[in-house]
Amino acid sequence: MVAEVRDQESDVGDRADEANALESGEDLAAIDERISRVTDLLAGGPGRAPGQVPDGTTATLRFEDGTEQAVRAVAIIEEIASGQHEVAVTTDSPLGLALAGHRAGDTISYSTPGGEVRAQILSLEFPGDRA
Repeated sequence: MVAEVRDQESDVGDRADEANALESGEDLAAIDERISRVTDLLAGGPGRAPGQVPDGTTATLRFEDGTEQAVRAVAIIEEIASGQHEVAVTTDSPLGLALAGHRAGDTISYSTPGGEVRAQILSLEFPGDRA
C-alpha cells in the first residue's frame, strides 16, 4: 500500500489530484505511525500506555445477568488468534480501558453499541504476575 500511495504522488496535476495527494500523505502518516507502534511493541517498547492495561493481561468478569467471561487484552489486534475474537479485547478498547487501574472485586462499566455494560472483576492477572 505504501508503494502504491507513493506512486500516486507523481500524478499530481489538477486540484482533485492535489486533494488525492494530501489524502495519500495522511494515509502514509497513519501507516508510519502504526509501523512505529508495532515496532516498539515487538522490541519490548512501551510495556504499558498510560491508562491502559499491559498487553497479555487476563481477566474474568461477571456481568449483571450472572454470566462469567474470561478475556485477554492484546495491544495489537492481529495478535488475536482465529476463533478467539470473543475472548480477546484490545488494550485500547472500551473494555480494555475500563480494566485499567482496577483489581479483582472492583465493578467496572464501559460503553458498547448496545449501551452501558457493568461487570464485576473476579480476577485480574497482569503478564508479570505469572511465574
